[in-house]
Amino acid sequence: MLRVGIVGLGRMGKTHAQNMVNHIPEVKLVAACSIFEEELLYAKEYLGVENTYSSFEKMIDEAKLDFVVIAAGADVRPSMICYAMEKGIHTFAEKPLGLSEEDIKKVVEVVEKYKDRVKFQVGFMRRFDADYLYAKEKIESGEIGSIVYIRAYGIDPSSGLDSFVNFAKNSNSGGIYHDMAIHDIDLIRWLTGCEFSKVWAVGANFARPELDEVGELETGIVQAQLNNGAMVHLVVGRNAPHGYQVETEIMGTKGWLRIAGVPEKNLLTIYDHTGVRRECSANFPERFKKAFIEEIVGFARCIKENRNPQASAQDGLIATRVSLVCQQSLQEGIIKEC
Repeated sequence: MLRVGIVGLGRMGKTHAQNMVNHIPEVKLVAACSIFEEELLYAKEYLGVENTYSSFEKMIDEAKLDFVVIAAGADVRPSMICYAMEKGIHTFAEKPLGLSEEDIKKVVEVVEKYKDRVKFQVGFMRRFDADYLYAKEKIESGEIGSIVYIRAYGIDPSSGLDSFVNFAKNSNSGGIYHDMAIHDIDLIRWLTGCEFSKVWAVGANFARPELDEVGELETGIVQAQLNNGAMVHLVVGRNAPHGYQVETEIMGTKGWLRIAGVPEKNLLTIYDHTGVRRECSANFPERFKKAFIEEIVGFARCIKENRNPQASAQDGLIATRVSLVCQQSLQEGIIKEC
């Protein structure tokens, strides 16, 4: 088994940590790092992690790790990635890789410098989702012809809106396009092999207008065009009353693909006094549970087999660049070239 450490045990960090402990026999979680004592207690009591640290550098220097999972805040990810890579520790980092293009460029430089002996992967988990992988096969086989139009929804459940409002008043997510649309941006690049050429973004706060005061959005829309002329429509938000809405539609000259047109929790249909219904995925850890597992399994195998991971630091940089241009378009109210 590969010895793994993790930094950051918020919602995303706990998802990775629980998966490694319960579902990924190829790895052993031997160390955890956090600046919050309650997260370290969680690691000890619920995950059985013996070695806990409040200093990331100390964990890297002392824990004898094969690789590290970086799920701490985006503001500290660049320095952590660079430190781990320079110390020869294979590194898996959550997206985004930083809050600015300049910070991520430094990460790309370090990753490139050590790429011959140290592996790096960014957490674009949708590339590992079975449904999206199947759609990619259909596209590459030519089954739907040339792609004309892509429409994608990525909307968090309303149950998390209060929590986000509190977070937004005290922290910086980088904006809704940087924080959420980045997944769809990467997915579209991966599915099509094309780059974004221009974007136009708008947004609004109807359910929680107080987000205007902190420069955040409850709902954002992007109209875009790829460098091959294909058209894109993205909707990202934080207020889906029915659950976690993630849907992607791909229109081609010979056919269409629709992934999760109804974001069903499972294959169960419920017949009761309310009628007949299908339940919706509650959140992203549930919807992409297998994908989160597969991306860590895939990274571990790349380390063992000396292969390059498919989601690179350069992918993280390009997706971030597009998301930041979307934010600029929103602020300036004009179409922006990427």
